Amino acid sequence: MYRVIQFFTDLQDNDYPYHVGDTFPRGGIGTTDGRLAELSGHENKQRTPLIEFVKEDKEPEGGEENIESPVPETLQDSITKKAEAKTSKK
Repeated sequence: MYRVIQFFTDLQDNDYPYHVGDTFPRGGIGTTDGRLAELSGHENKQRTPLIEFVKEDKEPEGGEENIESPVPETLQDSITKKAEAKTSKK
């Protein structure tokens, strides 16, 4: 995947405007390795890189968040709490 790092209008796509942060190429549009090299290097009309390669991060399967569960209560903690509860009721 490529991300736009400098605004440009794509002269090979009816002057379609690409803004910083956009994905290149836009959905449904194909491109060539030569075109990617041109836009990611200095061999274009702006003489500066316009796009950069971005490694795609894969989401964990299921898309579930990692939610930490509370620390389980030990048996001794449970016994202590019950004893404290009984003495406070008296």
